[in-house]
Amino acid sequence: MTTAATICITGVRKVFKGKAAVDVTRLELKPGRTLALLGPSGSGKSTLLSIVGLLEKPDAGTIELDGVRVSVADRAARMTMAAAFQRTYLFKGTVGENVAYGLRLRRVSGAETAERVAAALERVGLPGWQDRSALTLSGGEAQRVALARALVLRPRILLLDEPLASLDPIMKWRLTRDFAQILSEERVTTLYVTHDQDEALAVADDVAIMREGRIVAHGPVDEVFGLPADDWTAGFLGMEPAIRGRVLETRDGVAHIDCGGVDLFAIASVTTGSEVSFGVRPEDVLLFEADVVVPVSSARNRLDAVVAEIDPSGATFRVVIEQGSVRIAARISRAALADLRLSVGTPVQALFKATAVRVAST
Repeated sequence: MTTAATICITGVRKVFKGKAAVDVTRLELKPGRTLALLGPSGSGKSTLLSIVGLLEKPDAGTIELDGVRVSVADRAARMTMAAAFQRTYLFKGTVGENVAYGLRLRRVSGAETAERVAAALERVGLPGWQDRSALTLSGGEAQRVALARALVLRPRILLLDEPLASLDPIMKWRLTRDFAQILSEERVTTLYVTHDQDEALAVADDVAIMREGRIVAHGPVDEVFGLPADDWTAGFLGMEPAIRGRVLETRDGVAHIDCGGVDLFAIASVTTGSEVSFGVRPEDVLLFEADVVVPVSSARNRLDAVVAEIDPSGATFRVVIEQGSVRIAARISRAALADLRLSVGTPVQALFKATAVRVAST
Protein backbone atom coordinates (compact mmCIF):
# COMPACT_ATOMS: atom_id res chain seq x y z
CA MET A 1 0.00 0.00 0.00
CA THR A 2 1.27 3.51 -0.86
CA THR A 3 2.46 5.49 2.15
CA ALA A 4 0.64 8.79 2.66
CA ALA A 5 2.81 11.89 2.41
CA THR A 6 3.22 15.08 4.40
CA ILE A 7 3.45 18.31 2.47
CA CYS A 8 4.18 21.70 4.00
CA ILE A 9 4.40 25.14 2.44
CA THR A 10 6.13 28.03 4.18
CA GLY A 11 6.18 31.72 3.26
CA VAL A 12 4.59 31.07 -0.13
CA ARG A 13 3.69 34.12 -2.15
CA LYS A 14 2.39 34.53 -5.71
CA VAL A 15 1.73 37.93 -7.29
CA PHE A 16 -0.42 38.66 -10.35
CA LYS A 17 -0.57 42.20 -11.80
CA GLY A 18 0.90 43.69 -8.64
CA LYS A 19 -1.55 41.96 -6.29
CA ALA A 20 -0.77 38.99 -4.04
CA ALA A 21 -3.03 36.15 -5.16
CA VAL A 22 -1.45 33.89 -2.53
CA ASP A 23 0.36 35.02 0.61
CA VAL A 24 0.47 32.05 3.00
CA THR A 25 2.78 31.96 6.01
CA ARG A 26 2.39 28.21 6.60
CA LEU A 27 0.07 25.38 5.63
CA GLU A 28 0.56 21.67 6.28
CA LEU A 29 -1.22 18.68 4.77
CA LYS A 30 -0.99 15.84 7.26
CA PRO A 31 -0.47 12.26 6.09
CA GLY A 32 -3.63 10.36 5.26
CA ARG A 33 -5.93 13.29 6.02
CA THR A 34 -8.15 15.40 3.79
CA LEU A 35 -7.74 19.17 4.06
CA ALA A 36 -10.63 21.19 2.61
CA LEU A 37 -9.59 24.61 1.31
CA LEU A 38 -12.54 27.00 1.55
CA GLY A 39 -13.00 30.60 0.55
CA PRO A 40 -14.98 32.96 -1.68
CA SER A 41 -14.32 33.21 -5.41
CA GLY A 42 -11.02 34.91 -6.15
CA SER A 43 -9.52 34.16 -2.74
CA GLY A 44 -6.59 32.21 -4.22
CA LYS A 45 -7.69 28.61 -3.61
CA SER A 46 -6.95 27.21 -7.06
CA THR A 47 -3.65 29.08 -7.31
CA LEU A 48 -2.56 27.65 -3.97
CA LEU A 49 -3.55 24.15 -5.12
CA SER A 50 -1.43 24.60 -8.25
CA ILE A 51 1.54 25.65 -6.11
CA VAL A 52 1.10 22.70 -3.72
CA GLY A 53 0.83 20.38 -6.72
CA LEU A 54 4.10 21.74 -8.18
CA LEU A 55 2.20 22.92 -11.25
CA GLU A 56 2.98 26.61 -10.66
CA LYS A 57 6.13 28.23 -9.32
CA PRO A 58 5.65 30.65 -6.40
CA ASP A 59 7.43 33.99 -6.36
CA ALA A 60 8.68 33.23 -2.86
CA GLY A 61 8.54 30.49 -0.25
CA THR A 62 9.23 26.78 0.00
CA ILE A 63 7.33 23.53 -0.52
CA GLU A 64 8.49 20.44 1.40
CA LEU A 65 7.45 16.87 0.68
CA ASP A 66 8.17 14.64 3.68
CA GLY A 67 10.62 17.25 4.92
CA VAL A 68 12.52 17.53 1.63
CA ARG A 69 12.32 20.77 -0.35
CA VAL A 70 10.77 20.30 -3.80
CA SER A 71 9.88 22.49 -6.77
CA VAL A 72 8.17 22.45 -10.17
CA ALA A 73 11.41 21.01 -11.59
CA ASP A 74 11.13 17.85 -9.45
CA ARG A 75 9.50 15.33 -11.78
CA ALA A 76 9.80 12.54 -9.20
CA ALA A 77 7.86 14.62 -6.67
CA ARG A 78 5.16 15.47 -9.21
CA MET A 79 4.80 11.78 -10.06
CA THR A 80 3.69 11.13 -6.46
CA MET A 81 0.65 13.36 -7.05
CA ALA A 82 -2.60 13.06 -8.98
CA ALA A 83 -5.43 15.52 -9.59
CA ALA A 84 -9.07 15.86 -10.61
CA PHE A 85 -10.80 19.11 -11.49
CA GLN A 86 -14.25 20.62 -12.01
CA ARG A 87 -13.84 19.88 -15.72
CA THR A 88 -13.12 16.19 -16.15
CA TYR A 89 -10.99 16.52 -19.30
CA LEU A 90 -12.00 13.06 -20.58
CA PHE A 91 -10.97 12.31 -24.15
CA LYS A 92 -12.64 10.29 -26.86
CA GLY A 93 -12.42 6.58 -26.32
CA THR A 94 -13.49 4.16 -23.64
CA VAL A 95 -13.71 4.65 -19.90
CA GLY A 96 -10.93 2.12 -19.47
CA GLU A 97 -8.63 4.02 -21.84
CA ASN A 98 -9.22 7.23 -19.92
CA VAL A 99 -8.48 5.65 -16.55
CA ALA A 100 -5.38 3.88 -17.92
CA TYR A 101 -3.89 7.02 -19.48
CA GLY A 102 -1.50 7.87 -16.63
CA LEU A 103 -0.38 4.27 -16.26
CA ARG A 104 0.55 4.09 -19.92
CA LEU A 105 2.64 7.24 -19.58
CA ARG A 106 4.42 5.50 -16.71
CA ARG A 107 4.97 2.43 -18.92
CA VAL A 108 3.08 0.10 -16.58
CA SER A 109 2.60 -3.35 -18.15
CA GLY A 110 -0.66 -4.21 -19.89
CA ALA A 111 -1.62 -6.89 -17.40
CA GLU A 112 -1.03 -4.67 -14.38
CA THR A 113 -2.79 -1.76 -16.08
CA ALA A 114 -5.90 -3.86 -16.70
CA GLU A 115 -5.92 -5.05 -13.10
CA ARG A 116 -5.47 -1.58 -11.63
CA VAL A 117 -8.06 0.01 -13.94
CA ALA A 118 -10.64 -2.61 -12.96
CA ALA A 119 -9.91 -2.05 -9.26
CA ALA A 120 -10.10 1.75 -9.56
CA LEU A 121 -13.43 1.65 -11.39
CA GLU A 122 -14.87 -0.69 -8.80
CA ARG A 123 -13.58 1.66 -6.09
CA VAL A 124 -15.58 4.57 -7.51
CA GLY A 125 -18.75 2.55 -8.04
CA LEU A 126 -18.35 1.79 -11.76
CA PRO A 127 -17.36 -1.90 -11.89
CA GLY A 128 -17.07 -3.35 -15.38
CA TRP A 129 -17.34 0.02 -17.17
CA GLN A 130 -14.01 -0.31 -19.02
CA ASP A 131 -15.55 -0.66 -22.50
CA ARG A 132 -18.15 2.09 -22.25
CA SER A 133 -17.68 5.20 -24.33
CA ALA A 134 -16.52 8.19 -22.29
CA LEU A 135 -18.72 10.41 -24.49
CA THR A 136 -21.92 8.81 -23.16
CA LEU A 137 -21.30 9.53 -19.48
CA SER A 138 -23.42 11.79 -17.28
CA GLY A 139 -21.72 14.53 -15.28
CA GLY A 140 -21.63 12.40 -12.13
CA GLU A 141 -20.30 9.36 -13.99
CA ALA A 142 -17.60 11.47 -15.62
CA GLN A 143 -16.46 12.76 -12.23
CA ARG A 144 -16.24 9.18 -10.93
CA VAL A 145 -14.07 8.28 -13.92
CA ALA A 146 -11.87 11.34 -13.29
CA LEU A 147 -11.41 10.26 -9.67
CA ALA A 148 -10.64 6.69 -10.79
CA ARG A 149 -8.03 8.07 -13.22
CA ALA A 150 -6.35 9.79 -10.27
CA LEU A 151 -6.65 6.91 -7.78
CA VAL A 152 -5.34 4.32 -10.26
CA LEU A 153 -1.93 6.02 -10.02
CA ARG A 154 -1.81 5.23 -6.29
CA PRO A 155 -0.78 8.80 -5.49
CA ARG A 156 0.72 9.94 -2.21
CA ILE A 157 -0.89 13.38 -2.69
CA LEU A 158 -4.38 13.81 -4.22
CA LEU A 159 -5.47 17.26 -5.45
CA LEU A 160 -9.17 17.89 -6.04
CA ASP A 161 -10.23 21.31 -7.35
CA GLU A 162 -14.00 21.87 -7.12
CA PRO A 163 -14.66 18.34 -8.44
CA LEU A 164 -18.42 18.49 -7.80
CA ALA A 165 -19.18 22.16 -8.45
CA SER A 166 -20.87 21.66 -11.84
CA LEU A 167 -23.27 18.91 -10.76
CA ASP A 168 -26.98 19.24 -9.96
CA PRO A 169 -27.88 19.22 -6.23
CA ILE A 170 -29.06 15.59 -6.07
CA MET A 171 -26.02 14.21 -7.90
CA LYS A 172 -23.73 16.45 -5.88
CA TRP A 173 -25.18 15.15 -2.61
CA ARG A 174 -24.72 11.55 -3.71
CA LEU A 175 -21.16 12.05 -4.92
CA THR A 176 -20.19 14.07 -1.85
CA ARG A 177 -21.20 11.12 0.29
CA ASP A 178 -19.33 8.68 -1.95
CA PHE A 179 -16.20 10.86 -2.21
CA ALA A 180 -16.16 11.21 1.59
CA GLN A 181 -16.19 7.44 2.02
CA ILE A 182 -13.56 6.85 -0.66
CA LEU A 183 -11.17 9.46 0.73
CA SER A 184 -11.64 8.15 4.27
CA GLU A 185 -10.90 4.58 3.25
CA GLU A 186 -8.04 5.36 0.85
CA ARG A 187 -6.23 7.47 3.49
CA VAL A 188 -4.33 9.39 0.83
CA THR A 189 -3.16 12.89 1.75
CA THR A 190 -5.71 15.13 -0.01
CA LEU A 191 -6.14 18.83 -0.72
CA TYR A 192 -9.80 19.40 -1.58
CA VAL A 193 -10.70 22.86 -2.91
CA THR A 194 -14.37 23.78 -2.61
CA HIS A 195 -16.60 26.79 -1.97
CA ASP A 196 -19.32 24.55 -0.46
CA GLN A 197 -19.23 24.35 3.34
CA ASP A 198 -21.52 21.31 3.53
CA GLU A 199 -19.24 19.50 1.09
CA ALA A 200 -16.21 20.41 3.20
CA LEU A 201 -17.90 19.20 6.38
CA ALA A 202 -18.68 15.87 4.71
CA VAL A 203 -15.29 15.08 3.19
CA ALA A 204 -12.64 16.79 5.30
CA ASP A 205 -10.66 16.03 8.44
CA ASP A 206 -9.11 19.50 8.49
CA VAL A 207 -10.09 22.80 6.93
CA ALA A 208 -8.34 26.02 5.93
CA ILE A 209 -10.23 29.18 5.03
CA MET A 210 -8.74 31.66 2.58
CA ARG A 211 -9.46 35.36 2.23
CA GLU A 212 -7.66 37.54 -0.31
CA GLY A 213 -4.80 35.07 -0.62
CA ARG A 214 -4.25 34.53 3.09
CA ILE A 215 -5.19 31.66 5.41
CA VAL A 216 -7.42 33.17 8.10
CA ALA A 217 -8.38 29.92 9.86
CA HIS A 218 -6.83 26.46 9.87
CA GLY A 219 -7.38 23.34 11.97
CA PRO A 220 -9.62 20.32 12.52
CA VAL A 221 -13.08 20.70 10.99
CA ASP A 222 -14.97 20.82 14.30
CA GLU A 223 -12.69 23.53 15.70
CA VAL A 224 -12.74 25.83 12.65
CA PHE A 225 -16.46 25.45 11.99
CA GLY A 226 -17.41 25.54 15.67
CA LEU A 227 -15.51 28.63 16.83
CA PRO A 228 -14.85 31.37 14.24
CA ALA A 229 -11.37 32.88 14.29
CA ASP A 230 -12.68 36.42 13.65
CA ASP A 231 -15.79 38.34 12.64
CA TRP A 232 -15.21 37.88 8.89
CA THR A 233 -14.81 34.12 9.29
CA ALA A 234 -17.96 33.99 11.41
CA GLY A 235 -19.94 35.72 8.66
CA PHE A 236 -18.45 33.48 5.98
CA LEU A 237 -19.47 30.38 7.98
CA GLY A 238 -22.99 31.70 8.62
CA MET A 239 -22.34 32.18 12.33
CA GLU A 240 -22.28 35.09 14.71
CA PRO A 241 -18.95 36.29 16.14
CA ALA A 242 -17.58 34.33 19.08
CA ILE A 243 -19.28 34.96 22.42
CA ARG A 244 -17.17 35.92 25.43
CA GLY A 245 -17.68 34.96 29.03
CA ARG A 246 -16.09 33.95 32.35
CA VAL A 247 -16.02 30.44 33.79
CA LEU A 248 -17.90 30.39 37.11
CA GLU A 249 -17.12 26.75 37.88
CA THR A 250 -16.37 23.39 36.30
CA ARG A 251 -17.91 20.14 37.50
CA ASP A 252 -17.65 16.69 35.95
CA GLY A 253 -16.19 18.19 32.78
CA VAL A 254 -19.01 20.74 32.40
CA ALA A 255 -18.06 24.43 32.45
CA HIS A 256 -20.60 26.92 33.79
CA ILE A 257 -19.98 30.20 31.93
CA ASP A 258 -21.32 33.66 32.79
CA CYS A 259 -21.93 35.75 29.68
CA GLY A 260 -22.88 39.11 31.14
CA GLY A 261 -25.80 37.76 33.14
CA VAL A 262 -26.67 34.88 30.80
CA ASP A 263 -25.54 31.46 32.02
CA LEU A 264 -24.40 28.84 29.51
CA PHE A 265 -22.86 25.39 29.82
CA ALA A 266 -20.17 23.65 27.77
CA ILE A 267 -18.17 20.45 27.83
CA ALA A 268 -14.68 21.91 28.10
CA SER A 269 -11.39 21.67 29.97
CA VAL A 270 -11.10 25.22 31.30
CA THR A 271 -10.14 26.78 34.60
CA THR A 272 -12.58 28.40 37.01
CA GLY A 273 -12.29 32.16 36.73
CA SER A 274 -10.75 32.11 33.24
CA GLU A 275 -11.98 34.24 30.37
CA VAL A 276 -13.19 32.24 27.37
CA SER A 277 -14.75 32.65 23.95
CA PHE A 278 -17.11 30.14 22.42
CA GLY A 279 -19.39 29.43 19.50
CA VAL A 280 -22.35 27.25 18.53
CA ARG A 281 -23.04 25.94 15.03
CA PRO A 282 -26.45 27.07 13.67
CA GLU A 283 -27.57 23.50 12.96
CA ASP A 284 -27.09 22.63 16.66
CA VAL A 285 -29.64 25.22 17.84
CA LEU A 286 -33.32 24.26 18.18
CA LEU A 287 -36.01 26.96 18.29
CA PHE A 288 -39.43 26.76 19.97
CA GLU A 289 -42.28 29.19 20.47
CA ALA A 290 -41.85 31.26 23.62
CA ASP A 291 -45.05 30.05 25.32
CA VAL A 292 -44.89 26.30 24.66
CA VAL A 293 -43.77 23.68 27.14
CA VAL A 294 -40.48 22.42 25.74
CA PRO A 295 -40.11 18.62 25.89
CA VAL A 296 -37.60 17.26 28.37
CA SER A 297 -34.24 16.81 26.67
CA SER A 298 -30.55 16.49 27.41
CA ALA A 299 -29.91 20.06 26.25
CA ARG A 300 -28.41 22.00 29.18
CA ASN A 301 -28.61 25.37 27.45
CA ARG A 302 -32.01 27.09 27.27
CA LEU A 303 -32.35 30.72 26.27
CA ASP A 304 -35.39 32.98 26.38
CA ALA A 305 -34.39 35.00 23.36
CA VAL A 306 -35.73 37.38 20.72
CA VAL A 307 -35.35 37.08 16.95
CA ALA A 308 -32.92 39.75 15.71
CA GLU A 309 -32.49 38.77 12.03
CA ILE A 310 -33.95 36.38 9.47
CA ASP A 311 -32.03 35.73 6.26
CA PRO A 312 -32.65 33.16 3.51
CA SER A 313 -29.75 30.74 3.04
CA GLY A 314 -30.40 28.39 0.15
CA ALA A 315 -33.11 25.91 1.09
CA THR A 316 -33.05 27.04 4.74
CA PHE A 317 -33.22 30.24 6.76
CA ARG A 318 -30.60 31.68 9.07
CA VAL A 319 -32.30 33.07 12.18
CA VAL A 320 -30.24 35.20 14.56
CA ILE A 321 -31.49 35.32 18.15
CA GLU A 322 -30.24 37.27 21.11
CA GLN A 323 -30.55 37.37 24.87
CA GLY A 324 -28.51 40.05 26.58
CA SER A 325 -24.94 39.84 25.28
CA VAL A 326 -25.49 36.37 23.79
CA ARG A 327 -26.18 36.42 20.07
CA ILE A 328 -26.26 33.16 18.08
CA ALA A 329 -27.61 31.90 14.76
CA ALA A 330 -29.92 28.96 14.10
CA ARG A 331 -30.66 27.25 10.79
CA ILE A 332 -34.26 26.20 10.19
CA SER A 333 -36.39 25.03 7.29
CA ARG A 334 -38.99 27.09 5.47
CA ALA A 335 -41.72 24.95 7.08
CA ALA A 336 -40.31 25.57 10.56
CA LEU A 337 -40.16 29.31 9.90
CA ALA A 338 -43.85 29.27 9.01
CA ASP A 339 -44.85 27.01 11.92
CA LEU A 340 -43.07 29.20 14.45
CA ARG A 341 -44.49 32.36 12.82
CA LEU A 342 -41.13 34.05 13.17
CA SER A 343 -40.35 37.67 12.40
CA VAL A 344 -37.89 40.17 13.82
CA GLY A 345 -38.78 40.79 17.45
CA THR A 346 -40.59 37.45 17.99
CA PRO A 347 -39.74 35.88 21.39
CA VAL A 348 -38.48 32.29 21.19
CA GLN A 349 -36.95 29.57 23.29
CA ALA A 350 -33.61 28.23 22.08
CA LEU A 351 -32.08 24.91 23.11
CA PHE A 352 -28.62 23.50 22.42
CA LYS A 353 -26.47 20.88 24.11
CA ALA A 354 -23.33 21.56 26.13
CA THR A 355 -21.48 19.25 23.73
CA ALA A 356 -22.38 21.61 20.85
CA VAL A 357 -20.48 24.53 22.40
CA ARG A 358 -16.86 24.99 21.20
CA VAL A 359 -14.74 26.79 23.81
CA ALA A 360 -11.29 28.43 23.75
CA SER A 361 -9.45 30.35 26.45
CA THR A 362 -8.75 34.01 25.70
